[in-house]
Parts: sequence; structure tokens; C-alpha cells
Amino acid sequence: MVSPWGPPRARPTDMATPGPFLPPYGVVVGVLLRLVVYLVAVLYSYAEQLFLKKDENKINKQDDPALCDLHCCKEGPIRNGPIGQKPPSINPERLKDFGEEDYLNGDVKTWEMKIVSRNEELLRDALSRIPQSSSRTSLSSCNKLIRFEDISAAAFKIQCGVQKTPCMYSRLSKQYGMDIYLKKEFLQYTGSVKERGVLYLLTSLPQDQQRKGVIVASDSNFSMAVAYHASELRVPVFVIMSTSTSPGRVKMCREYGAMVISYGTTAKDSQTHARRLAQENGYLYLEEEDSAAYLSGLGTVGLEVHEQVPKLDAVIFPAGGHCGLMAGSAAALKHLNPHISIIGVESESFPVLQQSLKAGHPIEDQACSNHHFYGDVSGLCFGSNSLQLTGKLVDKVVAVREEDVLISMLRLLEYERATVDAEGAIGLAALVAGKLPELKGKRVAVVICSGNLELHLLQQCLVRALTLDNRVCRFSLVLSDCPGDISKLLEILAREEARVLDIKQERTFVTSELFTVKVTCTVETRDKIHTAQLRNALLERYPTATWMER
Repeated sequence: MVSPWGPPRARPTDMATPGPFLPPYGVVVGVLLRLVVYLVAVLYSYAEQLFLKKDENKINKQDDPALCDLHCCKEGPIRNGPIGQKPPSINPERLKDFGEEDYLNGDVKTWEMKIVSRNEELLRDALSRIPQSSSRTSLSSCNKLIRFEDISAAAFKIQCGVQKTPCMYSRLSKQYGMDIYLKKEFLQYTGSVKERGVLYLLTSLPQDQQRKGVIVASDSNFSMAVAYHASELRVPVFVIMSTSTSPGRVKMCREYGAMVISYGTTAKDSQTHARRLAQENGYLYLEEEDSAAYLSGLGTVGLEVHEQVPKLDAVIFPAGGHCGLMAGSAAALKHLNPHISIIGVESESFPVLQQSLKAGHPIEDQACSNHHFYGDVSGLCFGSNSLQLTGKLVDKVVAVREEDVLISMLRLLEYERATVDAEGAIGLAALVAGKLPELKGKRVAVVICSGNLELHLLQQCLVRALTLDNRVCRFSLVLSDCPGDISKLLEILAREEARVLDIKQERTFVTSELFTVKVTCTVETRDKIHTAQLRNALLERYPTATWMER
């Protein structure tokens, strides 16, 4: 029967009702919401752990010294300063002045220090941490000679903390008849090669000792290197200097970051005071000795020279009592090329190394009275390890005069624009003096290891060197005290192209005839030949002229 309202309409489908094969839509939405909440919780937990880990790393970096990043590019540029950030240009302004006034104002971080063990035991533990030299037991005594592996490990560890200095062909080569290459180690931040050994020594110390600090007692290049690199590694460093130390050295050490204390009138007084402070406060007393770590760091110079100059015939090093640079570098060079000649140069005034080699043990009863000029090469022979390496690996040791060292300093200033001290110039002095004629026509590298010439010595050394090189001369003659006689003398000097530096007239204490004047002139000439020509011209016009010998 048909309904009067027509056929029945279909019931509308409920949107919440699931299809035959799908779950309800509300269930799907709920599952998706739970999944999103779970993912957000996981990400939040992971981010929280990551930030906590970063905070812990920051705290550790503040407490621990900044060590060299072992994963830095080996072929990349070598630079000073902390790793992980691009350092600014090298200038003293970027260093923090760590003087006594800062310490008193409370602007520096301090550490609480206690004595936990003897310093020798602490350093013994430090050297045992070096994988290649674990057999060494202390800083002052080493049972074995250093190996090439020790030097290679040191080169890898300090490559980001010291400069890889150039070894450049010198214009002096034509003058001396050989190919001369100058290894310019005076370009290190503190002006000395000692940075290499010091940095490797400091990074080898245990962290406990690095927090307590180190102390040194001298005004040498070694102390300057310790002051700078200890500050860079955030190791508290104290330098004890005698009251006779030049103010420039004291100021420089403070700018490097060391706490400088002036004590005593002699170096011995400063050393005694430093040892007492080390014993009372737990500092590690450092002095320049031939430990395995120190020699390995210095030996990296030999690795660089061999890499930078191929087919070398000889390498010349400064010698003297502190021959660690030559000994360590010789170990590297002889391993890489046994045919390279290793030559050491020391002063004739104190041939400490030659006498020690003859005696078979370090000579301790000879010291140099001119320490301010010669620097570290004037010290006593400080260890048997360096002496054994020298006797085994060094081919020749020669001695030069002080005059040769001064002329060598002058040559480096004129031809290389390098202001170096006696320690840096003594290697080239052997070539200037003609002590090594067998090197004619060969390829020779000379290590210029130091450039810390004090300002008050610079002028004296240059004037003395010009006199020794026959380029500054002085003569005196007696003239009649009449108008025009001085002008005639000056005309002769102008004709001979001599530059007048000084002229003096003496009338009161003249023992010659009445109405005469004694004239003393200091003039500058080009060279020895020019000086001889000027002398002949003056004697021809003034037979009584007196030439003052140097």
C-alpha cells in the first residue's frame, strides 16, 4: 500500500558514525593529539639536556686552562691566543695588565692554594702524562735522550699556540758566497724561541697544578715566555725579578699577564725568594733545564727548518751554556737527514760548551760578566741531557769574538731590517768572521733565535759596530787659530764625501804653539776603502794629523 506522503525518505548519515573499514573520527583526532604532545615532550627534554651540557662545558672551560684544539687544521695558519675564536691583531693592548694594583683592587680571579705534595713529584706526574716521553721522571733529570716521536708530538700539540716563523733566503748570501736562509724565530710573540719549549712544558702539567700556578725567578727570555703562555692558558704565574732588572722588562712581563715581584739585588736572592714562595703556597718553581718536554718543544724548530728549506747542507745554531735549542733541533734534523751538518756557535769569552764537551760533564765554575749583552748564551751549562745530545749529534762547535757578534747585529739590521740581540746574531757571526770556510757554495740555514735587545743597549751596539766596520772614524789635528782654516778642513771632508758627525775645538789645553787650536772630528764613511782614501787625503794636507784607532 502506497503511503499518501510518498515513499519514505532515507535517514541522513551520522558524521560521527564510522564507516565499514575506518575507526571513528574522534578516535583518530585524539590519537593524533596525543602523538603531537608526546613529540613536543621529547623535543623539550632533549633541548633541556643539550642546554645543560653546554652550561657544563662553559663551566669546565672557565675552570680548566685553554688547551690547543687537537682537531685544528694542521695545514692552517699558526697563531697565538685561545683556540675557537679568531684572535685580533697582535698588539700589547689586547693583553690584560696583571699588575699588583689590579690584584689589590680585586679585579682578577684568585685561587686558593695548598701544599699537597712536593713540586718534583707534581712535575713527575706531568711528564708521565706525555705518551711519547712517559719514561721521563722529572724536570731536572731524564734517563733517556729525547726521540723523534717526542718532538713530533710536541709539534702537533703546540702548533696552535706558537708562530710558524719563516725561513727566508737572505740578501747576505752573495756577500758571503753561500745560500743563506734565516729562520726568524725572533718573530715569536715574546721575541724568543723559548716559547716553544715553555708552551709544551706548561700544557704537560696536570690540571691541579695549573690551577695552583707556577713561579719563575729571572729576567731572561724563558721568564718572558712563561709569563705570556701561562697567562694565555689561564695558569697563575709569578715572576720574581731583582731590583736591578731594567724597567722595560718588568713592564713587559706585567703586560703579558704575570704578577711581577721585585726582590733582592742579585739573581740568587730572587731565586731563593721564589723557592720559598713555591714551598709555602704550592706553586711549581720553574727554571730553564733540559727536561724531555722542554727540549722536545725546542726541537720543533728543526722540523720546520727541514720542511721549509729542502736539500740543506748545514744548520747553524747559537750554543753556549743554554744549548737546548741546538740539542733538541739536532735530534729532529739528524733523524730526517743524517747528512745535515749541525754547527753550534758560542763566544770566545766563555766557551762553556767546548769545555764541557772536553770534560765530559757540565762546567759550573765559569760565568760571563757581560750578561746584559749576551743574554741566555752566557749562562752555565744546565744539564747532562743537552750535553749528551750535543756530543752525539752536533758536528762542530766554533767560538767567535764580541766584535764579530756586533758586526753581525749590524748586518742583520741593514740587510734584513731585523733588530736582534747577541743571542740572535751569534749564529751569523760565525759566517761574518769566516770561521766556516767549508760552507762556501752550500745551502745553510741560520737560526735567529732572539730579538729582545734592550733599548739602552741598542745605540751603544750600533755605534760600536759601525766603528768596528770602519764606517765611523775619528781623527785630530792642530790648526792655526785663524779665520778660514776650519772651512778648508770641511771642504776636504766634503770633497771626499765624508759625513761629519761631530767636531770639537780645544784651545785651553793645547801643548803646541801659541794661537793654535786642536780640532777633533768624527766622520762617517761608506766602507773600509772609503776610510783609507779619506785618511790619505788628510795626511797629504795635514801631515801631523792623528788617526785614532778603534
